[in-house]
Amino acid sequence: MKAIVQERFGPPGTLELVDADRPEVSAGQVSVRVRAAALNPYDWHMLRGDPYVARLMGGVGLTRPKCRVAGIDVAGQVESVGADVPGLRPGDEVLGFCHGSFAEYARTTADLLVPKPAGLTFEQAAAVPMAAVTALRGIRTVGQVRAGQRVLINGAAGGVGTFAVQIAAGMAAEVTGVCSTRNVDLVRSLGAAHVVDHTREDFTDVRERYDVILDNVGNRPLSRLRRALTPTGTLVANGGGSPGRVFGAVGSMLRVIAVNGFVRQRLRTILPSAPAGPTQEDLLAVTALIEAGRLAPVIDRTCPLADTAEGLRHLEQGHTRGKIVITVP
Repeated sequence: MKAIVQERFGPPGTLELVDADRPEVSAGQVSVRVRAAALNPYDWHMLRGDPYVARLMGGVGLTRPKCRVAGIDVAGQVESVGADVPGLRPGDEVLGFCHGSFAEYARTTADLLVPKPAGLTFEQAAAVPMAAVTALRGIRTVGQVRAGQRVLINGAAGGVGTFAVQIAAGMAAEVTGVCSTRNVDLVRSLGAAHVVDHTREDFTDVRERYDVILDNVGNRPLSRLRRALTPTGTLVANGGGSPGRVFGAVGSMLRVIAVNGFVRQRLRTILPSAPAGPTQEDLLAVTALIEAGRLAPVIDRTCPLADTAEGLRHLEQGHTRGKIVITVP
């Protein structure tokens, strides 16, 4: 099979498209014929061997990646199943998480896969897992958003942000999205009642106060974020971090945790689903919203498997609208 691999940690330009062994399936495992995979800041950190990911997401090795094949978001067809895997058959169309998804075939477990909504292409489906589940957790599970609340989403045009705007609006919250000028119309079309163009104004100038803030960017000091909250509001800091801001993300998370015990406001952090927690339950929740017509992925661009490094370089620039998706022939 063809796979994108990396021998040592370094910039994404070190990735290579090589012939690799097709993964064998053992008991409890599922082999997936990959049709599309999405790029994430998570992938960037893993490929770079960033300490932030190594410490908080289970370790990736000291000098070499433990998993040479990159990627985690996947959409494709079940190729084969091992023993003790009920409910899945070869040919089933699925989406979910597979470590090593930047390849023609990847291996995972049944609890990290759900049926692909029939109305989605494989490319659209690949954009869903990490971003949509992280958004769901930020808005519903951790943010505990309720109807009528004022919710601000910083980074509203990004992968997590585009899903978060739709989820919060679908819960009857009054959503404000923060984005750049070129994304104002996009964010408004996703359901935001108000849009702040961060190139022209700063949402922390306290013109408005919000019940919940989901911060996907980490470009504002905690003190200013708190000023933009109501006295009992909730800040949800998405600790995934942007490429190139790993140590900044660690510092921000630690500050949020340290200050939380001394204020009335609820200060919380989340990590991208990579995966952790009730993953299949959350995947089923977001696919149910998609099937109901209440949630849709936004795709910035697609590129072939061989151009994965180029896609990651575009992701590093931090101006992606929605998701970048890798197509696998």
